[in-house]
Amino acid sequence: MQYAKISGTGSYLPANRVSNDDLAKKVDTSDEWITTRTGIKFRHIADDSEKTSDLAAESARRALADANLQADDIDLIIVATATPDMQFPSTATIVQQKLGIANGCPAFDVQAVCAGFMYALTTANAYIKSGMAKNALVIGAETFSRIVDWNDRTTCVLFGDGAGAIILSASDEPGIIHGKLKADGNYLNLLNVPGQIANGQICGSPYISMDGPGVFKFAVKMLSKIADDVIEEAGYTTDQIDWLVPHQANKRIIDSTTKHLGLSMDKVILTVQDHGNTSAASIPLALDVGIKNGQIKRGQNLLLEGIGGGFAWGAVLVKY
Repeated sequence: MQYAKISGTGSYLPANRVSNDDLAKKVDTSDEWITTRTGIKFRHIADDSEKTSDLAAESARRALADANLQADDIDLIIVATATPDMQFPSTATIVQQKLGIANGCPAFDVQAVCAGFMYALTTANAYIKSGMAKNALVIGAETFSRIVDWNDRTTCVLFGDGAGAIILSASDEPGIIHGKLKADGNYLNLLNVPGQIANGQICGSPYISMDGPGVFKFAVKMLSKIADDVIEEAGYTTDQIDWLVPHQANKRIIDSTTKHLGLSMDKVILTVQDHGNTSAASIPLALDVGIKNGQIKRGQNLLLEGIGGGFAWGAVLVKY
């Protein structure tokens, strides 16, 4: 049987690094206020000339180098993003063009906001296990700075821009052990961007709308449950998990889910303090950081989990 295994990772952050103190000069907030409530210290903001596809393509180049592959070795591209370059075509096809991949491989976007990377990863896994792909490029990339209201201190302090990529390759050994995805549109009003393009205009607000307490309560409950489900359904136990690689939205959410699982924070890859919430990019960014700094090692078991507006959420158990 053919399995899918992570053969390379890469990430990219825009050069412009914005601290909490920088934000305090523009909006009524403080480093203490932000840090206490979120754990965030910094976020990276894309330059006006940088598009989501630029961030995605650079993270992909680094993942390709890490996997020792050429661009044309890729036969599937999936980009998870809620901030695409254009209405259409997909950001994935733009990345395909920027990487110079001329083999005609399928390329498409997945939109599940902060859970997007989980959806993209499980989709790529299915392609490889079915024999439809051998080397899949899976990217989470966002320019969320462009959909936040910089006068709203409850949301503008939370988000940042960035991209993370993995190469998922066919293998004789299991890599993606088990995954589970969920969604419930009944909670769409808790977190959304209601605006849309119609008749040449933006109809409705183009900015993030969020019920912070509602999101927190729902996220902790559902992330804890789906983590439990994936571990149990895979036939594993919590003490077999070497690393939790969670969506980096809020340290208090991460603390709560980690405590529920009975894991030590020493087993958590934590980057929210440096990146803020980069939506679909946050998990692959954190994964790449954990691998590149030597925390995550080959043969270890990783639990990836994320939740985003919709609501959509998921968890994936990976043997790296």
